[in-house]
Amino acid sequence: MSRMTRAAAFGSAAFAVAALTAFSPAAHAQTTLTMSSWVSPQHLLTKDVLAGWAQNVEKATNGRVKFNMLAKHPSSPAGTFDAVRDGLVDVSYVTASYTPARHVLPLLPELPGSGATAEINSVAFSRIHWKYFQPIGEYKGVKLLGVFTHGPGQMFNTKRPITKVEDLSGMKIRSGGGISEQMARALGASAFVKPAPESYELLSSGVADGTFFPLESIISFKLDTVVKHATLFPGGFYGSAFGFFMNEDKWNKLSKEDQAAIESVSGEALARLAGKAWDNTDRAALEVMKKANIQITEASPELIKGVQDRAKDIIANWKKAASAKGVDAEKVYAEFHEELKRVAAGQ
Repeated sequence: MSRMTRAAAFGSAAFAVAALTAFSPAAHAQTTLTMSSWVSPQHLLTKDVLAGWAQNVEKATNGRVKFNMLAKHPSSPAGTFDAVRDGLVDVSYVTASYTPARHVLPLLPELPGSGATAEINSVAFSRIHWKYFQPIGEYKGVKLLGVFTHGPGQMFNTKRPITKVEDLSGMKIRSGGGISEQMARALGASAFVKPAPESYELLSSGVADGTFFPLESIISFKLDTVVKHATLFPGGFYGSAFGFFMNEDKWNKLSKEDQAAIESVSGEALARLAGKAWDNTDRAALEVMKKANIQITEASPELIKGVQDRAKDIIANWKKAASAKGVDAEKVYAEFHEELKRVAAGQ
């Protein structure tokens, strides 16, 4: 995780100056909260989601709540929930893939074959979460402000085109854990878990032959110079679900007026903000891939069927785990996929 810490600190001095300028507390501000991100200042999670949400909060509260972006994340990525709960930072986020034992239910949108975009997946997941998952309390200890997903998770490698499941046999595939790791193993790859910012080094050194990522990561982690092949699966081989939250004590100290203002730009509004930001970067990354002459292969019918067959046990295991938490997993799984269709249709 030490490399992750260094990645989060990359360019921190310049970013800290910019962040302090953007969110510096004026004399009339009642509250200044800290934020931090475990990816680089240039990553969309930092500059578009955290900073974009902060600007929306400042506007909604008429400047009564402002934010200071820390130059360095105070924990490992997987330790972010505890860092916010314990007050090391007031606002941050974590992906369920990094904390699968704690966050079982958010693995629903990480299952393969979800929606076509991050916005569709984020909004559909947000609706399902607040209706069914929030009462279960997997985010107990922090004030959850929103959930969202990244774009469909695809497969990138340095070796060969992937046209059937057998092509993955023995490939060393980096994943972020959770469903992506399970899928990589189910497809016959030799999967291992490493934080996202280590991917360039892993691929360029040959430690990894490939990685599971949304398209955005080609830009965010500068992989266009090392990746040779991309395989695109409809709805993604997997997804990643994020929880975005605030220290509970800090939340409770805010006025009811400011709490209501923050909630007005959180929830589904935050899901749309994050989803749109990810989709914008995914589209830009696709153009970067084309310019870099990365061979892009749309999943063949044979590969689609092979992935679906191997995903059945993973989906069944999630349903079993969700049911053990008191969720009607069959109903929720079906409703999530209906919600994906509604969001895609503009509802």
